[in-house]
Amino acid sequence: MSLRENFLTALIPSKWRTFLAESCSDPGFERLADFVKKAYESGPVYPPQDKIFRAFDLTPPEAVTCVLLGQDPYHGPGQAEGLCFSVPPGVPPPPSLRNVFKELGSDTGQPEPMSGSLVPWARQGVLLLNTALTVNAGSAGSHADQGWERLTDAVLAGLNARAAHPLVYILWGGQARKKAVLIDEQRHCVIASAHPSPLSAYRGFFGSRPFSRTNAFLRGQNLPVIDWRLPCQPELKF
Repeated sequence: MSLRENFLTALIPSKWRTFLAESCSDPGFERLADFVKKAYESGPVYPPQDKIFRAFDLTPPEAVTCVLLGQDPYHGPGQAEGLCFSVPPGVPPPPSLRNVFKELGSDTGQPEPMSGSLVPWARQGVLLLNTALTVNAGSAGSHADQGWERLTDAVLAGLNARAAHPLVYILWGGQARKKAVLIDEQRHCVIASAHPSPLSAYRGFFGSRPFSRTNAFLRGQNLPVIDWRLPCQPELKF
């Protein structure tokens, strides 16, 4: 299978395709493409095919200021939209995202958002990335260890080495925290904590203040800070 014929390569936005050219030419990526193509042909897989690389669509390499790393997409119907932790407008936020919003409120004073969409963050340079970018319906982690990790590692390592300015890496959960070895913490800022899942949020996620710490670092680098505010209506309760 040539690079041009690769099922996944055709879906990657051109700037990221160039950025990841070496990884996309690797035989392991071709095997991943075959696996993912067969998975979509065999049954429900999330997110929809046209949103697998939505994080790349919204945040090109040169725009990245912060990388927020999760684990794998939501595996419930209608939830995953190609951005870690984010759900489309009108979809109730899953428990992990509700905890993200609790920490956001505690850290920044942001009222409870009216939507679970994190698109406003992505448009400001927050790369909302998971370690694996697809998942079978109802089966968390089902596409782990199939090759996605090699690609997302290449994203992290490439940004670490080639970013024009220091970045912030927010690593939530055990799988994400393992990626700290790919990051030069002498140049970049790493903010690592427990996952916001209800099973672990009280083990170090709550109180970690990732949003204000990110902006403090960016401010110290004379870089634009991120407006973490999301559209809200304070009376709305999930």
